[in-house]
Amino acid sequence: MEVSTGQNKQKEQDFLVASISQLSISNSTSPQVVAKFHYDSGVAELRFDPESDPNGSLHFDLHTSRLFKLSPFQSVCISEASEMDKEKSYSRGISIQFRNEEESRNFHCAFEQWKTEVVVQESSLPNGTVSSSKSKFDDKIEASSAKMYFHYYGQLLHQQNMMQDYVRTGTYYAAVMENRVDFVGRVVVDVGAGSGILSLFAAQAGARHVYAVEASEMAEYARKLIAGNPSLGQRITVIKGKVEEVELPEKADILISEPMGTLLINERMLESYIIARDRFLVPNGKMFPTIGRIHMAPFSDEYLYMEIANKALFWQQQNYYGVNLAPLQSTAFQGYFSQPVVDAFDPRLLVAPAISHVIDFTSTKEEELYEIDIPLKFVSSVGTRVHGLACWFDVLFNGSTVQRWLSTAPGAPTTHWYQLRCVLSQPIYVMPGQEIVGRLHMVSHKAQSYTLHLTLSAKMWGPGAEQGGILQTSSGKLDLKEPYYRMSQPQAYPLPQDQQPHQLLQTQDIQIQPLDEEGSDLMQQTLQDSGAELHSL
Repeated sequence: MEVSTGQNKQKEQDFLVASISQLSISNSTSPQVVAKFHYDSGVAELRFDPESDPNGSLHFDLHTSRLFKLSPFQSVCISEASEMDKEKSYSRGISIQFRNEEESRNFHCAFEQWKTEVVVQESSLPNGTVSSSKSKFDDKIEASSAKMYFHYYGQLLHQQNMMQDYVRTGTYYAAVMENRVDFVGRVVVDVGAGSGILSLFAAQAGARHVYAVEASEMAEYARKLIAGNPSLGQRITVIKGKVEEVELPEKADILISEPMGTLLINERMLESYIIARDRFLVPNGKMFPTIGRIHMAPFSDEYLYMEIANKALFWQQQNYYGVNLAPLQSTAFQGYFSQPVVDAFDPRLLVAPAISHVIDFTSTKEEELYEIDIPLKFVSSVGTRVHGLACWFDVLFNGSTVQRWLSTAPGAPTTHWYQLRCVLSQPIYVMPGQEIVGRLHMVSHKAQSYTLHLTLSAKMWGPGAEQGGILQTSSGKLDLKEPYYRMSQPQAYPLPQDQQPHQLLQTQDIQIQPLDEEGSDLMQQTLQDSGAELHSL
């Protein structure tokens, strides 16, 4: 098909379809129809001309029309009417029946090609640029990050990694199947459907129809997987696009999604989940998952601290092939501590009970996720060095029948999310019963992640502690986008299981081994210059 958009040029492309029927008229089905893509004098149309009734032609403006696949042989075309109360309404729609799957596929390809190569091109401005409104996603996320993100999730090996997380997949399956009453006869939207596995779960639970929205190339694999399960696939429509941009022919009774990243919020997909709620969910509709919680507690892990600090020893060398690397040592030291550590750790490394920050997906506003500020307050149960803040999350599927939690906590079965620890370059010292206060301030950025600002302080303890003075403060700035994927399993401790935590954490006297005497002095100086503040009474 030639798609030149010369002002006076006419273009056409014809398809023969088995039949069409108007959605608003029951049992009104035409005989065999010619579907014709037509461009003339600046107007691009899709025409349906019944062979038996030349006067019964239906015209759809390609500017305002949407095409959705309902099954391998059936699609629906809807025409947008106007905008009222910021929600789109539709003037009419038709159901299209194809003679075979290949003709259906070719028709859909032609529809997309005409919209992109004709409708978009004809909106070119005089200087040759294309006028296109950016979606909310495009406004928030830089193009390079989005390209890498969708490329990553468009690969089957990464989908397999998530599907083989049996804690994750098994919990989703149980949450859906145990709450069939929420799915039977309902319309479901799968937000960021990936392989389509959650859409298939929803169909198994009795959903009337599932719209699987996926922006990456994984949408094509999802179509193939769903087509290979025809008893379920006939009730699933895969729609390739971002939830911020696509249009659906009906509202959803329930949303299902797996929007969680590291620390719950990484990748910023929670915002897309909230946008899908505002755009597609009926009032009081269900969301699976329903709420998320970020859990935080201070930890002591001398071995991890030494591992990170020792990485910078390379830059202490003053004769590296005749080159002095020391000028970069302090920068490298801080750089290693700017990486959150992703791994699984023994919960006995925690030095105080955890606190939680709750995000209710049913009511949280998208803008509230741009910046999250969490005050921290703990009471140490042991005397030790605190090396930073450990974090993990869980989500609740608040079904009508069963409430089920998916947890990534230390000590629970390990998931592909593991846990996350923010390690401070300068530890703080605490005694049993001493109060630890601080702040975790998380600011989103356009690389689909967050900058973490962490401050921990040890307050006065003992007589006069009620005056609230600060003995020692340490802070750090970390980039959630660039973690250190340590991902080790929790170390096996040789001591008995009933050993008290404070007996496990007596490692603060272990020294970092320098390369030489000069390196030892330089490391000590680095620790002093690492940004910690020591307040004396």
